Amino acid sequence: YRPYRPKRKTRASVAKARGLQPLADAVYAQEKGGPDPLELAAAYIGEEVPTAEAALQGAQDILAEMISDDAGVRKRLRVVCMAGGELVSKAAKEEDSVYSLYYDFHEPLHKIAGHRVLAVNRGEREKKLRVGVGCDEGRALSLLTAAHVKAPSPYAPLVREACEDAWSRLLFPALEREARSALTDRASEAAIRVFSQNLRQLLMQPPVRGKVTLGLDPG
Repeated sequence: YRPYRPKRKTRASVAKARGLQPLADAVYAQEKGGPDPLELAAAYIGEEVPTAEAALQGAQDILAEMISDDAGVRKRLRVVCMAGGELVSKAAKEEDSVYSLYYDFHEPLHKIAGHRVLAVNRGEREKKLRVGVGCDEGRALSLLTAAHVKAPSPYAPLVREACEDAWSRLLFPALEREARSALTDRASEAAIRVFSQNLRQLLMQPPVRGKVTLGLDPG
């Protein structure tokens, strides 16, 4: 569904509106004996595309969005990110606080405990921490180029650059949001289970003769 979802105005949509989709298709085809990319792009020069370089940049913007919408590669990158990525936090300000334990913190996404995820999230909300996800960029780019770059071709370097742009500008930020959302959901569910178990134990305790007890769990 993602490739067909209505999008806000993007660099790719602007390039398509300028008539650069056929150029992007030609570049992505990566014909071995094709003309020089600048010669190919010269045919698209116009009022809104002043130079061949600008035409190629627009074509690369279209390719970057297309690559980022590749569901199969995105799924593999998601697995790579969750299996080999880390949750990383740094101090937002050099000052002592209850979050000092997380001022230089990193832990694998697949191993991190839920209470640490929630603590890091609180520190970020209170502007004490800067939080992100670390991922193996080299492996991610290898997956992207293996799926989309056909070498040798005079157009292969352009497609490789589009892969790098897709990763840094579109894919990694989206995967980082997905990973953090999944961690938060998992941590929240675990916390709810712990609180519910504790509350059950409290409620199932036998009564004390002659006493009325009201228990309040602030969690």
